[in-house]
Amino acid sequence: MKKDLGALPAVFPMPVLMVAAYDENEKVNVMNAAWGQICDMDKIILFIDDDRKTWSNIKTSRAFTVALADEAHVDVADFFGIASGNKMNDKFERTGYHAVKSDKVNAPIIDEFPVAMECELLEFLESDHVSGIVGKIVNVKANEELLDEAGKIDASKIKAIMFDQFRNGYYGVGPKVAQAWNAGAGLMKK
Repeated sequence: MKKDLGALPAVFPMPVLMVAAYDENEKVNVMNAAWGQICDMDKIILFIDDDRKTWSNIKTSRAFTVALADEAHVDVADFFGIASGNKMNDKFERTGYHAVKSDKVNAPIIDEFPVAMECELLEFLESDHVSGIVGKIVNVKANEELLDEAGKIDASKIKAIMFDQFRNGYYGVGPKVAQAWNAGAGLMKK
């Protein structure tokens, strides 16, 4: 029997996304954003408040990168979520991490995270109920050791982390359990 728990953000798992952008002086800022996802084959949406440093940086630079956080870097990924770029001028520098300028968009790529999407700003969404940033994914960069023999990213090699909104935890991604667009194919024949 199910028990009523009230209104909760009850979606699990949530990605742990590292969103990076330059400010007006090309200073790097990175934030941890769990509320974001793919919204088309070449588009991503990030639901972040308009008072965030990242929001203003993207407004200035018109570009950003989105990296997938992994188990090896969970401490810094968490730090990027609890430290505010509006209040901490040396937020990125404190980590000792390294950024290189994307050759596709005007945004930094954080070397330590294994997969990064390079994005151009498409639009800001602002209403009474949502603040969002929509970006066009112009390229994806991935560490070579994550690629399979066909040159595709092997998700099991990323060791990506997911966010649990129920108890504020990070979890590793487990093994593949089925092939998409195949596991339910038998029910199509009924």
